[in-house]
Amino acid sequence: MGDRFSVEPETMGVLSEAERAIAALNARADPALQPLARLLLRTESIASSKVEGLQVDARGLARAEARRDLGGRVGAEGLEVLANVDAMQLAVEEAAAEPALERSHVLGIHAALLVGAPAMTTPGRVRQVQNWIGGNDYTPCGADFVPPPPEEVEPLLDDLIAFCAADDLPPLLQAALAHAQFETIHPFADGNGRTGRALIHVLLRRRDLAPSYVPPISVVLARDRAGYIAGLESFREGRIDEWVERFCAAAAESAVLANAYLDAVGRLQDDWRAAVTAEGAPRSDSAVWAVIEVLPAQPVISVPVATAATGRSKPTVNDAVAILQRAGVLIPLSDARRNRSWEARGLLDLLTALEEGRPMTRR
Repeated sequence: MGDRFSVEPETMGVLSEAERAIAALNARADPALQPLARLLLRTESIASSKVEGLQVDARGLARAEARRDLGGRVGAEGLEVLANVDAMQLAVEEAAAEPALERSHVLGIHAALLVGAPAMTTPGRVRQVQNWIGGNDYTPCGADFVPPPPEEVEPLLDDLIAFCAADDLPPLLQAALAHAQFETIHPFADGNGRTGRALIHVLLRRRDLAPSYVPPISVVLARDRAGYIAGLESFREGRIDEWVERFCAAAAESAVLANAYLDAVGRLQDDWRAAVTAEGAPRSDSAVWAVIEVLPAQPVISVPVATAATGRSKPTVNDAVAILQRAGVLIPLSDARRNRSWEARGLLDLLTALEEGRPMTRR
């Protein structure tokens, strides 16, 4: 990608509007709102997996995560989407923070994404065989798209990494082009789509457009999967503006959705606090308030997870959970005496609506 791109003024207008929407989302950043960043990351991960046909919703994923954390059994599809969450976390926290983006960071994201996958998917390794999209499993004849041959993949990937290290294009334009080129190279045997969408997060964080909240762009892309694929095809056919406009429109819409849902989660937390106060307000330093603060990141929670997330002692967290259950904030998922978990009232309904890209209406 050594050549620099120019886009039409109309496209730059769409791009500027999208960057303003992302900036507005990040303007509300505050350390106390960090659990909301994980909420958006979780939503992005679910939607990115949905693009690839993995149908685990917000409620199913939250319960699967709670079972995993308590040592329980989780189905293969749930584990795969949880791996996607871990890979997105890696993209945001590690690859985005390094002084220079390198091929090893992309390989690390891919390895995290496909942890536990069959060896034939070669997690964390560039493909050594020809692959293709569409058609059948035996021949590329009739395929919708045939990526470059394996001997060209590493040089192309290194060229793309060099493009990602530059800062002479607007951040969102760089992310749009890098993502489309990554999907065109298709450098892995499997997991290209999810890794390529994680790369978007890396770039928007590295370029400081989205230092706290990367909007869940995959929510919009998953809702119109055919349009997303058509956009990538337009890029490959040289219709760059068409792809950039589609990508930027998705980014802007996802930023507006994210802003609305962060507001909705804030109102829900206020409702929880009011319900606890109605039961008899605990002290201002009670662990109850700390648990409420971390619930957006842990919509299904256990005592060990709440203890780790709040930094409070296990006995105080046990007391807090009991108060939150009496107030109707936490709903027990079983009557078991051990390995119990609770669902935060109303939160997963909000996350499901966000995951589906439904507009938020103020209550």
